Amino acid sequence: MLKTKRGTKILNIRQERIKEYIEKNGVATIRELQALHPEVSLMTIHRDLDLLEGKGVLVKFRGGAKSVRHAGDPEFTVRMRENNSEKLVIAEKAMSLLVPHTSIFLDASTTNLTLARNLPDMHLNIITTGPSIAIELCRLHNPTVTLCCGLVNHKSLAVSGYNTLEMMEKVNIDMAFIGVSGCSAEAGFTCGTEADAMVKRLAIKKAHTSVVMGGVEKFNRLMPYTFATLDDVDYMVTNGTVPAVFGELAKNAGVKIL
Repeated sequence: MLKTKRGTKILNIRQERIKEYIEKNGVATIRELQALHPEVSLMTIHRDLDLLEGKGVLVKFRGGAKSVRHAGDPEFTVRMRENNSEKLVIAEKAMSLLVPHTSIFLDASTTNLTLARNLPDMHLNIITTGPSIAIELCRLHNPTVTLCCGLVNHKSLAVSGYNTLEMMEKVNIDMAFIGVSGCSAEAGFTCGTEADAMVKRLAIKKAHTSVVMGGVEKFNRLMPYTFATLDDVDYMVTNGTVPAVFGELAKNAGVKIL
């Protein structure tokens, strides 16, 4: 480790490279960082991240680290303008799983808003944490729609918090539809905030059948909070071919990919 004249630790070349990589990409897995320096061990990478976190450069999380300048998911309105045709493909596949006269949960993801906009007027008991989704469903006559209470996140247009979790504990869910912000064989299914992760995790726990949804571009993205692994879900709905390693692990876990 290099030092200044006063003995203060400064970054060595490897740590500077890790810092630059994370600042450029926003987030990175431990495995990605070790690939940058295959000559060192995972323990050394962890120590480097501990040092960088102590300097306020990044924040460590399970399986990786994120830049302090990384803001997580973009705003809901921005996400709704992205990949709309892909979201429609995913939503249509997800709708093929619906069974009339059952209870379903829709989180506040933009994919679920696309699903709500294209949902046929069928008898369903729908529970959602998305105010925009609840409003969209008002165009239909047959579904019964319950909007969870809680604190509204102005950026994601989702409700979360203690009251949301308490309300969700009291409902029964046949099938939960959960949007993902990122996914990988190593980290599982990830999202940008702890509050969102808690809601998604509880919905999966309560549901008889869990469906996670995300475009193929999400396989190249890692977010700070893991809310589920392949062992926790039943279906993965996407718009293309998943990476081979992920597909093999999904098959072994009994997860059906649509």
